[in-house]
Amino acid sequence: MDTDVIIVGAGPAGLCLARALAVLGLRIDILERQPAASIANPAFDGREIALTHGSMRILRGLGVWQHIPGHEVAPLRMARVMDGSSGAGFKVDAGQSGHAQLGSLVANDLIRSAAWKEACGSASIRTHAGVTATGVATDEAGARVQLADGHVLQGRLLVAADSRFSETRRAMGIAVESHDFGRTMLVCRMSHDEPHHGTAWEWFGRGQTRALLPLREERLSSVVLTVTGSEATRLCALPPTEFARAVETRFEHRLGSMVLASSLHAYPLVATWARRFVAPRFALIGDAAVGMHPVTAHGFNLGLASVERLAHAVGDSLAQHGDPAHPALLARYQHRHRAGSLPLYLGTRAVVGLFTDDRRRMQPLRRAILRAGAAMSPLRRALAAGLIDEGPLDLPLAQRMWRGLQRLAS
Repeated sequence: MDTDVIIVGAGPAGLCLARALAVLGLRIDILERQPAASIANPAFDGREIALTHGSMRILRGLGVWQHIPGHEVAPLRMARVMDGSSGAGFKVDAGQSGHAQLGSLVANDLIRSAAWKEACGSASIRTHAGVTATGVATDEAGARVQLADGHVLQGRLLVAADSRFSETRRAMGIAVESHDFGRTMLVCRMSHDEPHHGTAWEWFGRGQTRALLPLREERLSSVVLTVTGSEATRLCALPPTEFARAVETRFEHRLGSMVLASSLHAYPLVATWARRFVAPRFALIGDAAVGMHPVTAHGFNLGLASVERLAHAVGDSLAQHGDPAHPALLARYQHRHRAGSLPLYLGTRAVVGLFTDDRRRMQPLRRAILRAGAAMSPLRRALAAGLIDEGPLDLPLAQRMWRGLQRLAS
């Protein structure tokens, strides 16, 4: 065998998995079609990642966190969910659980760069940049990847980490449930007159969803607009000053005057759910397994959860069978990650479906849900505690129930 594990995709999930598996003494080869310079110094892409305390624990354990400049990490102290021009809704406050923050916000390009730096520091990890896989296959004996230059790479486990539109997943014959929301997400950084106080907004309205993610400076935020494709095209074509006036109006001038402070980026909103997460000597992680709608900001957090779950399964497979890809342990990974991600995936789909449905008969239900959230302080504390929890994943059922009851009673 040329190597132990072949990972297709050098995004943050693939690089973090490589680091986790290198600790187990495995040899890892990462394949990435982008050139090395683009991986090492990724361009700003507009996306700010809301990291839970659990995700920060994983990044610290992998050595990735140390490469992220502290002044680029923004504390998330409170989250507001609002509906309509009245702004009615509820808040989730870190202080309700006795903590200073719910999580942290870090730019996606900084996480990518940090993961690359840590992976490059391991002698067990080889990265092949600027290469394309033209064919993949696995069987009981091993995994093989055919490269465009004619070279064939062989290993004992193949992992797809190449986005929610994974070509590796398709080549392995794994079907995916895909839902196109018919919307486009616009993201950029904007400065504004009024301070954000470390509060994130998720603000639903007719024909659009507005979000604000607080950055390190009190008057600088990541602004996220979810609109139709044609409206996204129109907004992207505006001069910067006109775009800023349009955003001010959409935020009903609650932040005062606003100025575009970065490049503007557009992403079509498509959620995906792979029908299987594993096959013989093959596994999916990150967005290749579950591609989330960004409304709950849990996409990368789920990706890191898949890294931790697969690394645990591989470690146990090595200890019990001397093989990183024993079918029983890959099946355990699939079971745990599907069980851990399906409620969030379906819940997010339901929230998006309800709060972007502008039919008049849906308005009373939306208001009732928000009133319930505002009135039920135990629920808000439980939501906050879930973000703050740094504990291990996949606790036994009895322990999960006990912790849940503690959150509700606190």
